[in-house]
Amino acid sequence: MTDSTAPPVELSGPEGAALARELMRRMQRVRQFEEATIALFHAGELPAMVHLSIGQEAAVVGACLATETSDYMTGNHRSHGHPIAKGAGLGALMAELLGKATGVCGGKGGSMHLADFSVGSLGESGIVGSAIPVATGAALAAQVRGSGQVALCFFGDGAASEGVLHESMNMAGIWDLPVIYFCENNGYAVSVTAEESLSVPDVAMRAAGYGMPGVVVDGQDVLAVYRATRDAVTRARAGDGPSLVEAKTYRFHEHAYGLVVPQPYRDKSVVDSWFDTVDPITLFHHQVLEWGVLTADDLQQLNDEVKSEVDAAVEFARESPFPPLEAAYADIYAPSEVTA
Repeated sequence: MTDSTAPPVELSGPEGAALARELMRRMQRVRQFEEATIALFHAGELPAMVHLSIGQEAAVVGACLATETSDYMTGNHRSHGHPIAKGAGLGALMAELLGKATGVCGGKGGSMHLADFSVGSLGESGIVGSAIPVATGAALAAQVRGSGQVALCFFGDGAASEGVLHESMNMAGIWDLPVIYFCENNGYAVSVTAEESLSVPDVAMRAAGYGMPGVVVDGQDVLAVYRATRDAVTRARAGDGPSLVEAKTYRFHEHAYGLVVPQPYRDKSVVDSWFDTVDPITLFHHQVLEWGVLTADDLQQLNDEVKSEVDAAVEFARESPFPPLEAAYADIYAPSEVTA
């Protein structure tokens, strides 16, 4: 008989405690960063709506922590969580949201177009599914170079019906590319339910058509996501080809924060209950305490550390200058000079 209060093998010993702390730290970084953006939105300091990952932190963090810093990652329009989960600094990300020159894209990308090459984040886009071939191409480049890198490709249940996903998966399957296609299935493409837009109950079922394994995982269980993605990463790095991981998760806020939906499509009482029943941070908080991996003091200290980091990021963004007018076309066009 196993002891249900004993920690899982991944979280046993000092190394396990360090992993648990990092999983929680990164989820808190995503959550508190986005809570800060909500405050900035209401204060009128944010120039546009934002697409929040609140509720989906376990999916992005569990997946990203299963990769190395040097591995590639592409995201989507719900873009803050992905680079943060990959380990990106918060100051330049927050500055980008405010359109400042110190932002990761010089203030030109905004909330939906974040990239941070220092952590392998190749970029994100408001065009549904557009980063999928980018990740596939990065995996091909890694294979050709023999670098041992893998590419982690995030997309949503809406993008699961885009042709570019199927084209990319077909090519990856033929050439055994080291790419992990990771579907954050939060149940809705804006207001269209997954049941209305998908021909199968699970996106992961489609993996078989392209000769790769497909698995479904509880997207609110950060350790389960970490395990599933770790297995896919190990497979890809060994040269055994791509995988499809589908995380069933929840989007706690609207498709975009501040979006006015004329006809409610979700039961408000059910949505309100999610924070008590399926909040990934609350769930992991209770688990690590029950397992004795971290203490309440450990968790409070971690929370305070992240709060200080987020506060500093907001202050950095506020104090940063806007890009000068003459920088408007920088990085847009290739230099006109042609060298021999």
